[in-house]
Amino acid sequence: MFEYHGWVTIQASPSGDDDAALLERIVERVHRAVRDFDDGDLLDLRWAAGVPVLHLGGMDKHGTAIAPELVDLFTRVGDLAPGSYGLLHVWDDQDPEHDNEFKVYRMARGLVTERGDEHLSPVAPTVMDGYEI
Repeated sequence: MFEYHGWVTIQASPSGDDDAALLERIVERVHRAVRDFDDGDLLDLRWAAGVPVLHLGGMDKHGTAIAPELVDLFTRVGDLAPGSYGLLHVWDDQDPEHDNEFKVYRMARGLVTERGDEHLSPVAPTVMDGYEI
């Protein structure tokens, strides 16, 4: 099973004082990228308190197919909106090297880096007794 949960606060620049017209254009580009990614269970791009926010989440039985596209989408949002920040947590129990841990993709200033997870990993025994691979 492949599980993922994430969010991005979309900003044109790290200052947060974005030109409204520029931010609208960026949000439209992000919307197109999200629309082109049709594998997601939850893909929600909306304005909250005047700020655009993207939420992603879901589960897939075959994570090896969706994982690269999901990380590409997350990275693409950072490329389109270089002031953005957020987190994407993924767990792929079919990953032979990381089947018992979440990975965290951190976006800061639009740049995405991969990190280990200390909150829910190792999955067994932190959140479940065990599972069969």
